[in-house]
Amino acid sequence: MKLTIERAALLKALGHVQSAVERRNTIPILSNVLLSAERDKLTFSATDLDMEIIDEALAQVDQPGQITAPAHTLYEIVRKLPEGADVSLSFTGEDPRLTVAAGRSRFNLPVLPAGDFPVMSSDGLTGQVGVDVNDLIRLIDKTRFAISTEETRYYLNGLYLHTVVENGAAKLRAVATDGHRLALAEMAAPEGAAGAPGVIVPRKTIGEARRLLEDAGEAVDLAVSPQKVRFDFGGAALTSKVIDGNFPDYVRVIPRDNDRVMMVDNKLFAQAVDRVATISAEKSRSVRMAIEPGRVILTVRNMEAGQAVEEVEVDYAGESFELSFNARYLLDVTDQIGAEQAEFRFGGPNDPALVLDPVDPDVRYVLMPLRV
Repeated sequence: MKLTIERAALLKALGHVQSAVERRNTIPILSNVLLSAERDKLTFSATDLDMEIIDEALAQVDQPGQITAPAHTLYEIVRKLPEGADVSLSFTGEDPRLTVAAGRSRFNLPVLPAGDFPVMSSDGLTGQVGVDVNDLIRLIDKTRFAISTEETRYYLNGLYLHTVVENGAAKLRAVATDGHRLALAEMAAPEGAAGAPGVIVPRKTIGEARRLLEDAGEAVDLAVSPQKVRFDFGGAALTSKVIDGNFPDYVRVIPRDNDRVMMVDNKLFAQAVDRVATISAEKSRSVRMAIEPGRVILTVRNMEAGQAVEEVEVDYAGESFELSFNARYLLDVTDQIGAEQAEFRFGGPNDPALVLDPVDPDVRYVLMPLRV
């Protein structure tokens, strides 16, 4: 294998694939990236056996071939080469190493056979649908903060992507929950999406897909099967196993009859919560909200650090009541609100609260109160 490629193109493609590689691997070849040179392009593949990222870049290929090399080392070398450099990659049977050269720099890297590199099959992936990049970014950004990190309930460790039909309209919906809060965002379902199986996309896959969306064009092709999901970004593609489990019936926990409506300046409210939470106990992060006509009083008591109280003006005219929330969860939700005002809908003191964004009716957030 022998080729020449621009540093910028090489760095971009390596940057896309190398993050799929785990830093510590018990299987040596999983630390490597598969380099495949043919015609006028170099294709890159990296995998952790659960997820595979493939990308390609234009190159001047003098001798086609395949080899694997250490992903992170190769990326760091290319990153530190001068901008605008032409990088030559060569591997011959005479030297059992990959030679990377640019200008006066020369590196020799250990390799492993391309034939040993695991390739993820695309069996069963059918019904590709095109999704607008900005729509997919919105679905991910509005919901992924609520993905659980608790390994015992593994079926919550991902984003549930599925289609629903409401009032005769098909929608593509993303839902995440950790049992304490829930985030839901939806959009009009792309043509051909109706009837596709719902899948729980792992947290790591969602993170990588979001990163690749930054360099995608206007649309992404999405294909799903009961076992896998594939995002095709044009040049780059991400294929991943999905979480094998049943996502809970989240519709049951979305309040429908919360009739105590509080409107509050979202920025001022978030700042006040952040201030009083400064002295909260790290574990519970509990903030007590006393909601009265025209105001909400935020209180945090900590036996060691003292007490904090702050009052925020609100638009509320119902009965007074109190309830507590985790401050971090409140701030995560207020971070997602695009409007100046956030809309809180409450039931009783022990009922989940519904939070809405007045400028985006297709998102909903549910917060479970703390029992203090």
